[in-house]
Amino acid sequence: MGIMKRIEEILSVICLGTMTVLAFANVVSRYVFSASFSFSEEITTYLFVLLSLLGTAIAAKRKAHLGLTIITDLVNPRIRKIMEIVGYGFAVAFTFAIFYYGILMVKSQIELGQVTAAMQWPEWIFGSFVPFGSFFVLIRFGQNLIEAIKWKPGKEVKE
Repeated sequence: MGIMKRIEEILSVICLGTMTVLAFANVVSRYVFSASFSFSEEITTYLFVLLSLLGTAIAAKRKAHLGLTIITDLVNPRIRKIMEIVGYGFAVAFTFAIFYYGILMVKSQIELGQVTAAMQWPEWIFGSFVPFGSFFVLIRFGQNLIEAIKWKPGKEVKE
C-alpha cells in the first residue's frame, strides 16, 4: 500500500530522471560529436506533459494548489465548506473532461495510425500520457471532494 500512496511521486522521479539524462546526453552529444539525438526533444516534451499532470495530482493530494482566499476568509465555516465542495466539484468535472477527451484523442491517434516525427513510433503511446496522468489527478481531486462532503456542520474546519 505504501507504493500506491506515493505512486505519483515515484513516477515523477522516473520522468524527471529520464528527462535529465536525455537532455544531458543530448548536450554532450552536440558538443562532442557535433550531432544531437533527434528523439531526445520529442521524448522530453512528452514526459514533461506526464510530469505536469503528475505534479498536479501531487499538489491535489497535498491540497497545495494555489488558491485565492479573499472571499473564503470573509465567510463562516459552513459557507467556506460549501465553496470548497463546489471548487472540488469543478476540479473533478474539469479533470474528468481532460481524461475523457484524452481517451478520445488516443483512440483517434490509433485509428489514424499517427506516428511521432522523430522516432516514428505510434503517437498513441505518448498521447496516452494525457489520460494516464489525468486519471491520477481525477482520483486525487475525487478524494478531496469526498473528504469535503463528509464534513459535518459543527465539526471543526481545518484552516
